[in-house]
Amino acid sequence: MNIKHPFLVELLTALALVLAPFVLPHLGFSPSTINRILIWGLFGIGFDILFGYTGLLSFGQSAFYGTGGMFAAYLLTETGFSYVMAAIVLGAVVSGVVGYVIGLIALRRTGIYFAMITVAIAEVFFFVEFNPLSAFTGGENGLPGVPTPVVNLGFTVLEFNTDWTMYTFLAFCYFIGIAVALRIVRSPVGAILSAIRDNPLRAAALGHDIHGYKLTAFVVAAIYAGFAGGLLGVMQGFMPPDAFMFDTSGQVVMQTAIGGAGTLFGPLVGATVWLYLSDFFQNTLHLGATWKLVLGIVFVLLVCFLRRGIVGAIVDLYGLTGGRKRIESSNTAVESAPHVVTAVEPMPARRRGAAPASGPILQVQGLTKRYGGITANSDIDLSVDHGEIRGIIGPNGAGKTTFFKMLTCEIAPTSGRIILAGRDITGMGVSEVCQLGLTKSYQINQLFDRLTVRRNLMIAALGEARG
Repeated sequence: MNIKHPFLVELLTALALVLAPFVLPHLGFSPSTINRILIWGLFGIGFDILFGYTGLLSFGQSAFYGTGGMFAAYLLTETGFSYVMAAIVLGAVVSGVVGYVIGLIALRRTGIYFAMITVAIAEVFFFVEFNPLSAFTGGENGLPGVPTPVVNLGFTVLEFNTDWTMYTFLAFCYFIGIAVALRIVRSPVGAILSAIRDNPLRAAALGHDIHGYKLTAFVVAAIYAGFAGGLLGVMQGFMPPDAFMFDTSGQVVMQTAIGGAGTLFGPLVGATVWLYLSDFFQNTLHLGATWKLVLGIVFVLLVCFLRRGIVGAIVDLYGLTGGRKRIESSNTAVESAPHVVTAVEPMPARRRGAAPASGPILQVQGLTKRYGGITANSDIDLSVDHGEIRGIIGPNGAGKTTFFKMLTCEIAPTSGRIILAGRDITGMGVSEVCQLGLTKSYQINQLFDRLTVRRNLMIAALGEARG
């Protein structure tokens, strides 16, 4: 019998972090490079929740990375604030607040428009850091003199003032970050985020407030970015201005793609490959400025041949071999097991609220939809009683689809009213009316193809429980 330990991933991560400083130096990694990998990996966790799990491609993560780092560095260098860890946490909180405000603006658009808004935001923050706020951020000079963390345990004082002691501090921070991220993606919230990535329209039709979930993912990514930015300043003893540069956002995107989006560990693996190759091309092969061209070619090859990244390819390979073994053992067990039929008690029927069992449940009054000079629907009146089945028929182009989209509030009518159980729902959102009990099925099945059957059912059930 195969029993999966609930904390197996966390235990393996802790073991890998313990072994890394003993193994990686023999592979050519310097202590400084290993520390930078951890910071980029932590930075990438938040981006992976936003992009890999929610499907939102942001090129503006440098804004939050730099904001968190600069805020923490300013506290530690200019205000006399001496609590390093508290400053890093405060920087992450400030990044989260900034992320919330920006998310309210950026998430009004989707797809390429959302991505372009985040590019503009990153450029605005870069300009502000170098000009209006240069007195606080140091402008092109950055903020030097950021102290290293010191932890007083009472019986001893831990100072993280060397490369390897700093590694211990950063590894602990990374472990906490990955443990929190695993809790998020394994939770119902994580399931809904994945559903939004695969099919946002269907997720909304099941009663989920997809804008609220997207905003949550955006804020979480901003917090991770701000926390990683604070760690960068502490590790280097200097908060650099290039944290705000667009190149920083581009690197976290490419590292996540190389390692594997939607895996959480992809950014760490991608950062390992990216930083190792950049050091190798510059310091060993002495390619000069050409190293970016060579690294770009390597990136294209990895993305072309490993569509889900390095970690994704490993997971797929494990799924093929492990899945085949599970199927074979399952078939053997089924063949040898006796056929036993057990009675299953059906689930009790459920009713929403205390609605009356007679009279109209859905009413439409004068419903009209115009697109410029074209009228799709004109002055429709309809009443559906409790328990009644009604059909809408008409030729192609008659406006049936438009009518049903207005009924479920996917599109707003030009005029008219929609009343559900005595309540005017005209102008409400799709998820709101679904919570009231009104939704629709689709002519073409709308499933979440990348999720399991169990998670598909879970998301539907969560629509009522958590929507």
